[in-house]
Amino acid sequence: ACAIDATGHVAAATSTGGIPWKRPGRVGDTPLAGAGTWADAGVGAASATGHGESIIRALMTRVAIERLRAGDGPDAAARAAVAELVRVGGAGGVILVTADGRIAHHTSTARMPWAAVVGGAQESGAEPMREDQP
Repeated sequence: ACAIDATGHVAAATSTGGIPWKRPGRVGDTPLAGAGTWADAGVGAASATGHGESIIRALMTRVAIERLRAGDGPDAAARAAVAELVRVGGAGGVILVTADGRIAHHTSTARMPWAAVVGGAQESGAEPMREDQP
């Protein structure tokens, strides 16, 4: 989940289902800052889903927020984060919200359910893959 309050403060939260047959002591992407979750005041917040080990290698949510900081729009930032995930051999997706309330999501998988509430209106979908996606 990613959120922005009325004063522009952003937050991100990520949960995990883990992976079957994981090794004892495995730490996934969810608790690692910049991997599964990242928020930066004045910039935005991001949350990732997918293959945890690859999300860790890509620092996927940190990539998304750093691209926002560099001036990319939210859609371009989400696409760049997914491209980095794919580059390291992973699959998954990211959602993000900017400090000015713009929302984006992107995935390398066939579908990724998402939902957003903006001004009381709910939007949702499963974002099927398009041919122009990495």
